[in-house]
Amino acid sequence: MKRIESAYHILNIEYFSRMEKAIGIDFGLKRTGLAITDDLGLIASPLVAVPSEKLMSFLIDLIPKEKIKLIVLGYPTSMDGSDTHITENVRLFKTALEKQFSLPVMLQDERMSSSRAMQAIHQGGKAKQKKNKGLVDTISATLILQDYMESYEL
Repeated sequence: MKRIESAYHILNIEYFSRMEKAIGIDFGLKRTGLAITDDLGLIASPLVAVPSEKLMSFLIDLIPKEKIKLIVLGYPTSMDGSDTHITENVRLFKTALEKQFSLPVMLQDERMSSSRAMQAIHQGGKAKQKKNKGLVDTISATLILQDYMESYEL
């Protein structure tokens, strides 16, 4: 029994030691939704929607202040896996983020994140807010970040 408890303890420590505070980004040409994890990197929460032309300066302030260690960037593709009209912009943005922050930038499939966000808003009793595109963007960023986190759970 002691061996099992010891192994569990080691796994638990390894799990928590690899958690990092992260942000999730749902990049758009006009507006970008952001989400953030708690300090342990366990729970993703909506943060804010930022006009895309002000995004980099917003991130330059946010990332050191929040001690972000990981960036999860939504990667847009069509249902068949081909590029969309914005995929190349996201690739370029990923490169810019890596140069600016020297942090890992992970791409996360974002297919269906906007429709899932609208569904979550509707189920949450905020049907009239589906037209609030900033809310949809922040919820989408949260789903992207949560999906990434769940893909690396033990």
